[in-house]
Amino acid sequence: MKIACSSATFAREMRAGDLTLLDWLDVCANELEVDGVVVGAAHLARTDDDYLAQMKKAAADLGLTVAALESEEPVGPAFAPGTLAAAVALGAPVLVVRAPPAAEDPSAWGAFTDALKALASAAKTANVTLGLRNVPESLCPAAADLPRVAKDVDSSWLRFAFDAATSDAPAGVLAKSVISTYTIERLETFGTRGDPAARTLIARLARFRGFVTLASDDRAAAPDEYHRALERFAAERANALSSSAFVPAVT
Repeated sequence: MKIACSSATFAREMRAGDLTLLDWLDVCANELEVDGVVVGAAHLARTDDDYLAQMKKAAADLGLTVAALESEEPVGPAFAPGTLAAAVALGAPVLVVRAPPAAEDPSAWGAFTDALKALASAAKTANVTLGLRNVPESLCPAAADLPRVAKDVDSSWLRFAFDAATSDAPAGVLAKSVISTYTIERLETFGTRGDPAARTLIARLARFRGFVTLASDDRAAAPDEYHRALERFAAERANALSSSAFVPAVT
């Protein structure tokens, strides 16, 4: 398990003009000390090659892995064609995508999977893996829906970016996940002695080798609460990995 920070967590500061994406990379490396970053496509100031190359170089200089580019645009026939190109230019091996909003129209599912199949074909050409994220109130709201999508699309370039906050993931979802997301509800208590959230997350993803994106939309928290929450999580993870419950016995 490796830890990534999503730019979405700092969207408020970016909208206010208090933080640029390049500043955020520096924060991730030198203050949060995470392993990697998930860049929100909506937070890119530009999508020209020079800017994306600058982002890629800055991440490399800071020792950060660009774990993924994440798009909040629902997959459909008009899905932005430049998003895949941006992932390539950033050096992101994964493009995180999501399904359209839930709809009563019975044709909506077929239209979504057809569009996702076309995107997976383009992703193969670009050598970028798609990570489908289950999002509430979408056509794919639960982790249990991910295998159904994968069956209909039938592409090895489609994998999952499942929400680790859900406990209904069927067998096999974790194995086909290239990244996982988890949104911290309360930064102030996450990972503290009386809060089981961090331990539950660690147990659920104990043997997951990919990146776990720890995000937060806790607007009541002070900015430095996120850093302290990550520090507590790192300590919990270290304790868990050093215990017999998570480390295979040496024979």
